[in-house]
Amino acid sequence: MSAGRYSDKYLFDFAKRVMLSLGVSEPDSDRFADVLITADLRGIASHGIGRLSRYVDGIRSGKIDPRAHPSVLVSTPTVSVISGGNGLGQVAANFAMEQAIEKARVSGVGLSFVRDSNHFGIAGYYAMKPLSEGMIGICMTNARPLVVHTFSRRAVLGTNPISVAVPTGWRYPFVLDMATSVITSGRVEVYERLSRVMPVGWCVDADGRPAVDPAFVLDSIRSRRQGGLLPLGGDKEELGGHKGYGLAMLVDILSGVLSGAAFGLDVGSPDSSHHNVGHFLAALDIRMIMPVDEFKSRMRRLIDMLKNSPRQVGAGRIYIHGEKEFEEAEKRAIEGILLPEKVVKTLVSIGESVGVPFEVS
Repeated sequence: MSAGRYSDKYLFDFAKRVMLSLGVSEPDSDRFADVLITADLRGIASHGIGRLSRYVDGIRSGKIDPRAHPSVLVSTPTVSVISGGNGLGQVAANFAMEQAIEKARVSGVGLSFVRDSNHFGIAGYYAMKPLSEGMIGICMTNARPLVVHTFSRRAVLGTNPISVAVPTGWRYPFVLDMATSVITSGRVEVYERLSRVMPVGWCVDADGRPAVDPAFVLDSIRSRRQGGLLPLGGDKEELGGHKGYGLAMLVDILSGVLSGAAFGLDVGSPDSSHHNVGHFLAALDIRMIMPVDEFKSRMRRLIDMLKNSPRQVGAGRIYIHGEKEFEEAEKRAIEGILLPEKVVKTLVSIGESVGVPFEVS
């Protein structure tokens, strides 16, 4: 068994059938699979089908309810407070963004706060949903503690991503999709699958020294020993690590504290029967401020300023956020998605356990 290239359609169908076999409804299985494969198409392997086992294990252990349906707890003209019912995060976040878009159509802005949810994949997937409506999308989520904040030795905050998607008059929309840590735990998992040593500056051990063995780091964060990932900007304050720390805390305030979900050390606590992850999603209707075409024209001008600025020596191109991912998706839709040997083995094992064979290419 070795690495292989697979079509996005095949991987989508496989992920969907696995979820169906575990009791997830067909519409929810579709949503779930679409989030995972969108990540793989965009080159974000850390959140693609390689993470399928995380959700399978969550359902089997009772940490995730496969039949849960999101419910609205509070509704105002601009705000929804939603319970994910301890179901798949992909289902809760999709529902929450649909609620935000619906409110933005009427009020100009829609805000959704989600509690009792789980890991939902890439934040950019949900931020991009309002684009077709001529709206700006925003998505954040907290996560289990993995990041050692500035001057600490213990991980209290998660990788807590922020994503913002903005329509433009250019080839692609602007899509910022970033963790507030130097890397995500999924990236560490990718290095572990490939048996590669990590660069210095990504993670630290219990004494605050650089940690480069991905297996050691993964074991540390899973067992909640001291050490973990570093905030965006790295260690201490010299390169702005305190700014990444501040952004991560902001995400936890909006996604966890304000939503009524768990936050900090309580997210995914081993003592809890469920993870109680929190999300914050928003949609902003540009038409309430100016005509969409005018906004896109202004965005195109900004992008032209950035793209046409003098380049550094040796730099072939200046990118706009999301550009690389859109180009990668176009390429992979034709060539297929390359999966490492360890991922293929995992998918074969999952398939055998649920009666959904994974055909090795």
